[in-house]
Amino acid sequence: MSNRALVTGGAGFIGSHLVGALLAEGYEVDVVDDLSSGDARNVAEGARLHPLDITDRAALHAAVERATPRAIFHLAAQASVVASVEDPGRDCEVNVQGTLNVVDVAGRLGAPVVFTSTGGALYGDEAPRPTPEERIPAPLSPYGASKWAAEAYVNTWSLSTGAPHAVCRLGNVYGPRQSPHGEAGVVAIFSHHLHTGRTPTLYGQGAPTRDYVYVEDVVRALLAASGRRGTYNVATGVETDVKSIWEALRAAACVVADPELADLRPGELHHSCLDVGKAERELGWRAEVPIEEGLRRTYAALVEEFRARESARAE
Repeated sequence: MSNRALVTGGAGFIGSHLVGALLAEGYEVDVVDDLSSGDARNVAEGARLHPLDITDRAALHAAVERATPRAIFHLAAQASVVASVEDPGRDCEVNVQGTLNVVDVAGRLGAPVVFTSTGGALYGDEAPRPTPEERIPAPLSPYGASKWAAEAYVNTWSLSTGAPHAVCRLGNVYGPRQSPHGEAGVVAIFSHHLHTGRTPTLYGQGAPTRDYVYVEDVVRALLAASGRRGTYNVATGVETDVKSIWEALRAAACVVADPELADLRPGELHHSCLDVGKAERELGWRAEVPIEEGLRRTYAALVEEFRARESARAE
């Protein structure tokens, strides 16, 4: 049997960490990424990169069929809430049609898929907290809607082919390699602002809460979900407000600075926290890195990355 795995979005933040973990476990790894937001430098040595768009069905199918993976991890996505509001058509094309392309070729090969969906953006503001997987989604943005539609294709193809596809609904993932540019995670954005001496903006007046989960914990969950059929929240079950994230990173940077406050942008949630009991029961997984430790690790790692790229530009 092939010991090869394929990761879409493997040049991105979470995907590149997953690629490294798969290589460490002895897998041969193929990466599919159009590099629109990912970076080829993130792809670990030993993995084979296919620079293509998952919406290009023919190119995707050709690459996957050549690789013949025994497991597929589908992380490639249009992941910006704001961009989804501005261009819902492109959001749908990538997240829905792209996912259909992935599960279709996976069905031909009999390979199980682990699909990374969203937690907070899917459940909406009216959901009880922490929110269980059984809660009917009520997304506030096209991004949340496209992820829900993509989940339906993953589950339908799993039922029709018998392949044990899994859906992992992620909390707010943070960690090394997260980009501070565009609509990135606030941890990376705040870290970059502290490093450069700029003033960040705390949307929602700093009051919105999220369920922040460290990237290494997420990778362990994705590996545990491979070959399992089901939908799993992957988070911590603890909500933290944005202002607290800022204060923790400011303390790690030993900087005294005040942020600017602003209202939430269209499509953004006020609060999100996920119930992780099902992942604990069925996958034997739970988050292990406390947020205080994760933020310290992340700030130190990101500053090293910022400095390395500044030095590279200066040469």
